[in-house]
This record gives sequence, structure tokens and C-alpha cells, in this order.
Amino acid sequence: MVSYYTVLIILCWMALIVLCVLVHESSWISHKDKRLYYLTYGIITFSAFAEWLGVQLSGNESVPVWTLEAVKCLDYILTPMAGGAIVAQMKLRNRWYKVLIGVLIGNTVWQIATCFNGLMIQIDDHHRYVHGPLYGVYVAIYLAVIVLTAAEFLIFGLAYRKRNRFSTISVFVLLLVGIGMQEVLGGEFRTAYVAMTIGVALMFIHYAEFYKMTADEQLMKDAMCDVYSRYAYMKDIEWYSKMPSLPRAFTVFVFDINGLKTVNDTYGHDAGDELIIGAARCIQKAVGNDGKCYRVGGDEFVVVTHMEEEKTQEVFALLEEETKKWSEEKKKFSLSISLGCAHAKDYQGLTAEELVKKADRSMYAAKAAYYLSRSRGTEKMIRKGTES
Repeated sequence: MVSYYTVLIILCWMALIVLCVLVHESSWISHKDKRLYYLTYGIITFSAFAEWLGVQLSGNESVPVWTLEAVKCLDYILTPMAGGAIVAQMKLRNRWYKVLIGVLIGNTVWQIATCFNGLMIQIDDHHRYVHGPLYGVYVAIYLAVIVLTAAEFLIFGLAYRKRNRFSTISVFVLLLVGIGMQEVLGGEFRTAYVAMTIGVALMFIHYAEFYKMTADEQLMKDAMCDVYSRYAYMKDIEWYSKMPSLPRAFTVFVFDINGLKTVNDTYGHDAGDELIIGAARCIQKAVGNDGKCYRVGGDEFVVVTHMEEEKTQEVFALLEEETKKWSEEKKKFSLSISLGCAHAKDYQGLTAEELVKKADRSMYAAKAAYYLSRSRGTEKMIRKGTES
């Protein structure tokens, strides 16, 4: 009859196989990292098999004694190694990882040296194994692996935000409880590999979630200007547009660089990029922490903020000051920006998207005024538009 422990081990093996399939199908994991995942799951699988086989062979008098001794030796080598494999998944290559590798190598040598001399395990007349006089050495090694694994989990958790860090530590607590229950309760309470299997599955989910968050953050940021991207703008505007009504202080600015094509044609596209980056920095300095700046096109920016109309006048003044400073520093070419602004209090009932269109129209009015003034030789660095 199949024992309950055997059923659990089979389910663990099946779960590890499923994890291998998930890793194989995952596009976000590199080929190099996939091999690391396979190695981790493989070590856990074989170490679970060694422990299971030792339990099955214990008391079986038809099997030679040396076979059981060899299986238990393999069990004592692979079980701590399974913990090391989980740490290897974190890809930390610090001094604690080196110490852990040293402990695992030392344990391997120790187990092989004491495999058949009765120091680690002893076999009675009925072919049942019991702990030998130096089994305490293995316990000390096992505890050292747990402590080093805990240290690596803590270090690994520091790379994540607070809430993600908590989930990382929670996985380790799960592993610790599973291993501790087996060591304390003993007998049929074989919970270590169940906990390890659940732990690596949760770590896979954790990695996948963190990768998704990282990818989303990369999408949310404009790589060139270090402001929010068009993707972030679309998501935020969609969220604002679902509001029943916009707050009265809700304000939208739309900015566009004047004369970018001339700079590109005269000085090259690198200079044009420099102009765009300069505009982004000037806008951010002018708005400060009062608004969220997005690059929505090649040289077009949108700022969404909550501020009273009087405060917007300060933004205009600061932007003019910042663009003047930037232009004086560059000397070769100057930065000129047209902008439009729309306040929710002036357009009750409009959605955020509709309010942006109002600000966009006023910006284009400012841009038309800029090119008209340029033809007359009276252009300004900052042009404010109005929307009737």
C-alpha cells in the first residue's frame, strides 16, 4: 500500500516538473537563468528522492546494508544542498554565498568520509538506521546552512520595496517552519520537501511579479528625459477621466518646443535631443513637486497638477527664468517653449482628456503667435496661449 509520505513526495515531484515547464515557457527569463532554475528544481527533486528512498529502504532486510548507508549519505549531502540551490536562485555572489558554498563542499567531503564507518548512521540487525555518534556534526552543518540562507534572504529582500521584501521574508519563514516541523516532530512528519517545493513555487511567483513591476516602471518612464512616458500619461488620464467630476484646482499644462526642426537641421539630431532634454528639465524645475510631467510626443510635454490659477503664474515666471539660464549656458542655441494651460474650474463638466484638448489648443495658439513674432523679430523664450 502506498504511504501518505510517498503521495506527498510524488505531488512535490509533479509540482517541480510543472515549475520547469513554467520556466521553459517564460519569455522574461534568460536562457542562462533558466538553467539555474532547472538546476535548483533538479537538486530539490533528487534530494527529496534520496530522503524518500532512505525511508523506504529502512527495515528492508533484502537490501544490502551498504545500499542504505549510501542512500543516507546522499540524503545528507543533497538536503543542505537544496537550501543552497534556493539561495543560488537569488544570484547573490557575496561573501556569505561563498561561505555557504564552502560549508556545502565541506559537508559533502564529511559525509563521504563517514559514510560506511558508523559515525553518521548505524544499521541494526533489522536493517533500520539510527543516528551515529557524530550525527551532531551534520546537525551543526544543517543549522549553519539555515543561518546562511536566512542571511541571504534578508540581503536579497533589501533589493525590493518594503511590501515585496515582506513577501520574500515570508517565503523563508515558510521554509524554516517546514524544515523545523520535520526535525522536531520526526517520524512520519516529513514536511521539509513539501515546504521547499511550495517555497520555490512562491519564489517563482515573486520573481514574476517583480519582473512585471520593473517592466511597468520602465514603461512608465521616458528613457531620454527622465520624466513620465506617454504610456504613463495614457493610464493616468484614463483614471482621471473616470472621475465623476474633476477637482476645481485640477490644472493641465501642455508644452511644445519652438524651433526644434531648425536646431535639428542646423546642428544635428543630437543637438535636438539636447534641446528636448533641456526643456524637460526646465519644465520639471518650474513645476517642482506640484505636478507630474509626461513626455507625450517628440517635443511635447504635458503636466497634470492641482494648483490654483494664481500659482500657475509662478510656473510661467519660473519656466521663463529656467529656459533663460539654460540658453545662456548653452550659448550655441536657445530654448523657446510655447505652452497652454486649462483649469477645471473654468470648464465644469469636462473630462481630463477634454481638458487636455483645451490646453492643447491654447498651446497651438501660443505657437502661432511665436512664429508670427519671429517673423517680426520680437520672439520670446516663453509663449503663453489662450483658449476661448
